[in-house]
Amino acid sequence: MSDIIRRDPRAEWIARNRLHPLHAAMQSQNQTSWMGPNGLMRKNPHAIAAGFIGPAGIKRIDRSGAQQGGGQKRGAASAAVQLPLHLVEQPSHIIAVVPDMVGGRLSSHDKDLLGLARQLAGDSGAVLAVLFGEDKESAFDSAGVDRLLRIAGETFDGYAPEARVLALSAVDGQFAPRHWLLPDSRTGGGELGRRLAAKLGERPATRVWQVANEQCIGRAGAGQQDIQRALPRLILAAAECAEPVSETRHEARPVELAAPVAHSLTRLQDLGPVAVDPAQIPMAEAEFILSGGNGVKDWELFHQAAVALGATEGASRVAVDDGFMPRNRQVGATGTWVTARVYMAVGISGAIQHLQGIGACDKVVAVNLDPGCDMIKRADLSVIGDSAAILKALLERVAAWRQEGKRDAA
Repeated sequence: MSDIIRRDPRAEWIARNRLHPLHAAMQSQNQTSWMGPNGLMRKNPHAIAAGFIGPAGIKRIDRSGAQQGGGQKRGAASAAVQLPLHLVEQPSHIIAVVPDMVGGRLSSHDKDLLGLARQLAGDSGAVLAVLFGEDKESAFDSAGVDRLLRIAGETFDGYAPEARVLALSAVDGQFAPRHWLLPDSRTGGGELGRRLAAKLGERPATRVWQVANEQCIGRAGAGQQDIQRALPRLILAAAECAEPVSETRHEARPVELAAPVAHSLTRLQDLGPVAVDPAQIPMAEAEFILSGGNGVKDWELFHQAAVALGATEGASRVAVDDGFMPRNRQVGATGTWVTARVYMAVGISGAIQHLQGIGACDKVVAVNLDPGCDMIKRADLSVIGDSAAILKALLERVAAWRQEGKRDAA
């Protein structure tokens, strides 16, 4: 092996580009100097001694000494940064949060709600998250949850507001939370919060978007007016009510109810979900969006893929201006701001207006020929290749999966 030090221009470019998915892996932790290709010692002016960079990009100082140590080889994947752990052994008070957990995961609205709960809890309080049914979330600790209460059982599955209110009433009796926080949403939190307020005899604050100094401000008059009032015990908060937790880890310690919930005969019967045509769903409410741009050459194939995947169709401004999609399907700052759980962008380079419109989407999948476009940098999963070939392969995999499901059912 030669002792000559070789440069990797691509790795250096990724290390400079904070938007690239591999940026974090290319950062050499605690590396302050290295040997350059000409034998000269190079220094990293951005290196932080005894510190780390938080998820929000803010430099933090680590006074514990836990992150002291030798550097890694340039270009190697650095160890995962461990955020400071915030422990509350004996909380002075409890802030209870009931997230929607659409799809079994914390939504952006849920994370904003937990951020608000963290503010109300302070250093001595604990945030208690109350969940119903099974979930797929694995990041409760980084979302600000100190205590985690799971209430399971067929009684609470599906649409069961009466049973859930009884369970939350039992939680109120055992933990006596200082505040109850629920999302003022159309996915269950708004209705459940109002039912809980009637059960507890509380007058809730609704559509709250700001809390400070024991006062809260909520939207009213179709969003045209603000109502300020003293902070009540039960809060129904709107999206972006607070910044999500990003700089600390929390214990998310499991807790249980001291006694089982007394079930009563419900007056409501859940008949299951009703099939809805994805094409009729407004994009602002869609959970899964397949969006096409200038890179889509076969629009008939694009429409077939949307039907096969059960996705709501969207488009970039270029595709709309060229007449391939209607104006009401335009995504972006000049179109519709979307909050989909999954946003699949096919042939979209990622203009700044489009990226602004998908900023609240949880997962972004990009299909593009250009590995250096901005959409690839924004995406959680990228596929580099021709859009038509990738959509055809995707249709084949979906058809095979469904055929296999039919054979298993038989």
